[in-house]
Amino acid sequence: MSCFGLVMHRGRAAELALGAIDWLTERGHEVRLEPEDAVALDRPHLGVDVGSLAVGLDLMLSLGGDGTMLRSVELASAEDVPVLGVNLGQLGYLTELEPSGIRMGLKRFLAGSYTLEERLRLEVRVERADGELELVDALNEAVVEKSQMGRTVRLDVELDGRPFTSYVCDGLILATPTGSTAYAFSVRGPIIDPRHRAVLMAPVAAHMLFDRSLVLQPDCRIRVTVGGDRAAGVSVDGRPGAPLEPGDVVECTASSRPARIVTFGGHDFHAVLRDKFGLSER
Repeated sequence: MSCFGLVMHRGRAAELALGAIDWLTERGHEVRLEPEDAVALDRPHLGVDVGSLAVGLDLMLSLGGDGTMLRSVELASAEDVPVLGVNLGQLGYLTELEPSGIRMGLKRFLAGSYTLEERLRLEVRVERADGELELVDALNEAVVEKSQMGRTVRLDVELDGRPFTSYVCDGLILATPTGSTAYAFSVRGPIIDPRHRAVLMAPVAAHMLFDRSLVLQPDCRIRVTVGGDRAAGVSVDGRPGAPLEPGDVVECTASSRPARIVTFGGHDFHAVLRDKFGLSER
């Protein structure tokens, strides 16, 4: 028998989650939930501490939109657990199935009829001037940005240990190919096939002549220091971190722990782009 973790969007996925739980447990499989979700679904006996949720799992099932998928990948990747996404959101760039296909998807996974697609993640290291260190991984992006409305921030950038330039800007996005259709897309960064290995660096509203996005090697070490006398903020996959003071550093490079996404061969990224943006088939 197999062991499944389930992460859900609490406002949208309750009925679908209960159906999946009943289907799996009736067949003898183990299902685990985050404690809050277990209580919300009236299945408190399935709740497991978040720190041990992914330990020993065969699959993490994500029921929601891309935000839920990011949360699922965060939990699963520490234990190298694959993730299967079911789309209950608007865009669904990261998810593989629509709700009507969940049982067939589970059957195919249990039968071994699937492939695993590895997605590059970023290792994000925050070094504070007082010596404090923080380390976290990102599937979409890390963003260093201004913290004061109406004022820019100065960000000094080094690439592989060599000074590159100082951006006077609203912010700087460091994104994976998966994240190229997230925040980076809104600043006219390039769309990169999510199976590609690269790091995208895109300034936000740069007050300088050079304001272009760069596509860098995945192992490039990008070091961003908050310069000048203005504080900044940092967020990773949309989760805000503690404020950054002048002299604090955010460093990014490819993580050694990729996301492992379950696919069934029918998820065409080009078709998703065409559908989401209403592009005509000529």
